[in-house]
Amino acid sequence: MEEYGSAKERKEGLVPYLSPIGAWSLAVGTAIGWGSFVFTSNFYLQQAGPLGSVLGMLAGMVVMLFISRNYHLLMNLFPDSGGVYTYVKHVFGYDRAFLSAWFLALTYLSMLWANATSLPLFARNFFGETFRVGFLYNLFGYDIYLGEVLLTMGAIVLVGLLCMKREKLAVKLMVLLALTFVAGIVICFAVAMLNRDAGRFPMEPAFVPNMVNEMSQVLSIALMAPWAFIGFENISHSDREFAFSRKKSFRILVVAVITTTLLYIFVILLSISAFPPEYRFWTAYLDDLKNLQGIKNLPAFYAAHYYLGDTGIYLLAAALLSLVLTSLIGNMVALSRLFYAVAKDEILPDRYAQLNKRKNPERAVELIILLSLGIPLLGRTAVGWIVDITTIGAIIVYGMVSAAAYKVAKERGLLTERVTGVVGFMVMVVFALLMIFPNLFTNDALQKETYFLITAWSILGFLFLRNILHRDYERNFGRSVIVWVAFLALILFMELNWLRTANLDFNLKSLESVRSYYLGGGTAEQYALGDKIFLENLKEQMRFTTMENNSIVLALFLFALAMFFSNYAVVKKRADETEAELGATRTLAFRDAMTGVKSKLAYTEAVRNIDQKITDKSEGDFAVVVCDVNGLKHINDTYGHKAGDEYIRSACHLICEFFKHSPVFRTGGDEFVAILEGQDFENRAQLMKAMDKRVEANIALQEVVVSASYSDYDKEKDTKFHDAFERADALMYERKKWLKRLGAKTRE
Repeated sequence: MEEYGSAKERKEGLVPYLSPIGAWSLAVGTAIGWGSFVFTSNFYLQQAGPLGSVLGMLAGMVVMLFISRNYHLLMNLFPDSGGVYTYVKHVFGYDRAFLSAWFLALTYLSMLWANATSLPLFARNFFGETFRVGFLYNLFGYDIYLGEVLLTMGAIVLVGLLCMKREKLAVKLMVLLALTFVAGIVICFAVAMLNRDAGRFPMEPAFVPNMVNEMSQVLSIALMAPWAFIGFENISHSDREFAFSRKKSFRILVVAVITTTLLYIFVILLSISAFPPEYRFWTAYLDDLKNLQGIKNLPAFYAAHYYLGDTGIYLLAAALLSLVLTSLIGNMVALSRLFYAVAKDEILPDRYAQLNKRKNPERAVELIILLSLGIPLLGRTAVGWIVDITTIGAIIVYGMVSAAAYKVAKERGLLTERVTGVVGFMVMVVFALLMIFPNLFTNDALQKETYFLITAWSILGFLFLRNILHRDYERNFGRSVIVWVAFLALILFMELNWLRTANLDFNLKSLESVRSYYLGGGTAEQYALGDKIFLENLKEQMRFTTMENNSIVLALFLFALAMFFSNYAVVKKRADETEAELGATRTLAFRDAMTGVKSKLAYTEAVRNIDQKITDKSEGDFAVVVCDVNGLKHINDTYGHKAGDEYIRSACHLICEFFKHSPVFRTGGDEFVAILEGQDFENRAQLMKAMDKRVEANIALQEVVVSASYSDYDKEKDTKFHDAFERADALMYERKKWLKRLGAKTRE
């Protein structure tokens, strides 16, 4: 099986235990949850009808197959925990990896919280008032009961403990639960199709009448594909724990995507295969759901009961409970591996990167439990707003994965993955534009609370990134400003959309109050004040609300902008420090420690620059002086190396005395080169004559002797610096021989 990372990481990290069927159950079980039943009736069918919903789901499936191929490539190249975070880190760096992890964490947490808080709804539908005890308060129109809070908290803790202490048992339970809900849905659907009454199930109208055109209805469902399928990539976080070849991952993902698609379609068609006789068409039935109670409020359950009696209810109830539990386990597993991966890179405290004796990220699971225990106190309505974020989060994550796959495939010459990468990325860009600019092609829009929550989460991302920058001693983060610009742009877009929807909601309420007032629905106090005062008060309320909303948007954006520049200041300061350190290091490296002139490294760079200018035909006149110290070996052998070092320094001083306006380099133990330019070049003949005279006098005085000669750069003949150097070097050796003979004659 493929390996990745150091031997220490493989020994001390996560251990393989996940089978192919276990991986499939994680993928399918996380992708489908409570919403697969609720949304089929409350959203899919009401937005596009049965045919539009089926076509939209099939279109979404095709997109997810492209995404699956992208995950397959990255899972095989970077087999480690963390999924998209790890992939983006290796391909684009830590900053974009943080962006993907930040939104992926919220996406998985949202799904975890949504399914955990659906347990009270399940209990209400099938156990009546059993857990509706101990009324606490009403929040956003939702009654909070102590019994339901404890039920939700208990489920979170129990699933957490199972994932912490018995992860293998948790996956085996996932397999059993996944098979349970697949069997339950398939059986109910099959019985309904075999026994349906064509008169009661004509699947007409195929699309929703009196709405946007059919293509827009299909697009509205396809647009939900990131939400519908998010979680199927769960196994990418457990890549290190595969007990099978990663080459099988694509087949597992494909089967999971197809299974998920079919289950959605089965529930969609099951939901309209039978409905109460008082309704002529399924459209009237679904429009009246809010007024219905019991199984009539759940179309799929009504149909199952219609065809199978109580057995159908039991089958779908078991399936629904299994869906909720698999989603809890799957998201808990994925989040714990994600937190473990980011903690290893010190984004989270180091304790969350620790494994227990069973090689399981127990501390990471503890963190998930702590983050989740307060959610039941917010009620189902608030969680419903958070769930909308999963669509935005999934779009960001799948877009990042596709971009990473495309870049890697391009570098490695992989045609198939290049295509799937670019298609996946472009589709996610289109989805993002449709979400950010609603009513462009569809009439769908996120709730205003969702826009606000995404804004708040993005601002928290700025704050968290600042904390990372202060602890980033290895300086992995802060290299890509595009991440901060993305945060800032997302905040701006989300704020503007929140402002638009908030003002629109208030305007609609104002119009309704005017309508109610003139139809006699106003208060006695309003009528006593008169029409003019009523309208003036309403106008003042509109002015105040608009000003309040604008102030909120401005304050949040200014705060985000301040965080942007604050983070930039940290990185700029760090960059300046790095540049200063590099400058000091460069100065030391380019200076010869013994003599103080330029080093051999500096000489090499100078030659490279001159050669480049010669190639570009931009080099001016210069001359090369090659110098060699005579008698150094005799000094070292007779008086020691300390005296020899002093002799070299004296030779260097002599050279620099004559070539004051040109760089002098020590290129070897007793070798120096001067590159004459400017004033020294103009006076080179006189300077060399004066230096030769001094050296010859030093022979008689038994002082330092330096052999030196020069050569001019010939623009007509020389193609590189070394051409002039070779001529000067040859002349220097001739000079050296002559000085040795002169020295011998002087000693005689």
